[in-house]
Amino acid sequence: MLLQNKNAIIYGGAGAIGSAVAHAFAGAGARVFLAGRTLSSLEKVAREIRKTGGAVETKAIDAQKKEEVEAYLYQVVNQHGAIDISFNAVGIGGEHGHALTDMEYESFAEPVSNAIKSQFITATAASRYMKLKRRGVILAITANAGRKPYVDTGGFGVACAATEGFCRQLALEAGQYGIRVVCLRSAGSPDAPGVEEAFNRHAANAGVTREAFEAEFAERTMLKRLPRLPEVANAAVLMAADEASAITAEVINITCGELAD
Repeated sequence: MLLQNKNAIIYGGAGAIGSAVAHAFAGAGARVFLAGRTLSSLEKVAREIRKTGGAVETKAIDAQKKEEVEAYLYQVVNQHGAIDISFNAVGIGGEHGHALTDMEYESFAEPVSNAIKSQFITATAASRYMKLKRRGVILAITANAGRKPYVDTGGFGVACAATEGFCRQLALEAGQYGIRVVCLRSAGSPDAPGVEEAFNRHAANAGVTREAFEAEFAERTMLKRLPRLPEVANAAVLMAADEASAITAEVINITCGELAD
């Protein structure tokens, strides 16, 4: 198994992306630690993983609070010896559907601030422990809007671009300690509730049906479809595995060819 005997922490573990990656990590042999603000939601995901024989633990913490994150990592390392993988899939909030000129600064800045704060807290905390073992992988997730602007996405694209820039900077600083930092960039998975909500808003603005909006978006991709959650999760497994040991400071294109690098 690609992640056999790895300890993987997933923040936002009850969300659509976090839970999909959790299942994939566990299936690849990792011991999964699900972190998030609502324990009951985390436990639901954990029960599903346990049914398939996966090893999983849960903890209610807020990734925006440094003291909670650091206390949790100390607990994991104390009990299990190391943190091998850290993946932040925490939702960043924000609102789609408005032009920047129609927004208040606070609404625009919300996803930017949320993204950078939780990514900084979780990634730097993990990095400090990984340095001691001189190994580890830190993963983040963004969207195609981090590279290419789209109409009426508010602060979302800026938040994605900021996250990608942060990952590159951390990769430079942490690389000497054997730590890799990789960002996954998706075109948006229609089977994720958050993407569904955004697509509904953009479809309404464009005056088309939700189905027509997705079909037109998919038609712009080289594969003529959009990535599904299991595909994003499988990419996360590949990037977290030792087989990807030469990859760092990279944004992995999971856009089905909507973007070309």
